[in-house]
Amino acid sequence: MFRFKCASCGQWHEGMPAFGPHAPARYFDITEAERATRTLLSSDQCIIDDREFYVLARLEIPVVGLDECFAWLMWVALSEASYAAYERSYEWVERHHIGPFFAWIVDDLPLYPATAGLKSMIHLRNHGMRPWVELEPDSHPLALDQANGISAERAAEIVAFCLHSED
Repeated sequence: MFRFKCASCGQWHEGMPAFGPHAPARYFDITEAERATRTLLSSDQCIIDDREFYVLARLEIPVVGLDECFAWLMWVALSEASYAAYERSYEWVERHHIGPFFAWIVDDLPLYPATAGLKSMIHLRNHGMRPWVELEPDSHPLALDQANGISAERAAEIVAFCLHSED
């Protein structure tokens, strides 16, 4: 199990939590008064104006020397057709064979240069598991981290930042 002494608080932290926003960035562009009529937001999906379709997925980054991966939770934009296929299979026990679907990353992640706009493929997993994000091969540091892995020290740095950041 991943365990490290936090440089921010001096405490020992265990486990590899996943971090990410509770809604896609576009959701926050809509006033709170308008959200009730223009958006549908759940823990897994977001629809805006019946024409923007978002799904919450996991981008997993291997941690060199560990069996655990660090994971970012991130919202991705799907086409209407891809979203319809995702939604049709949402309650299926076996759905890993559906897709993959092209998607755009829609949020910027902390500690990385701009990540919104990165191209990816979304792979469904069986019921109860979030889809996973496969970034298109690229020179972006996040794509390189996903392809090559990160050190346990880098994972600890990211976890500490996310646990203790005000944002």
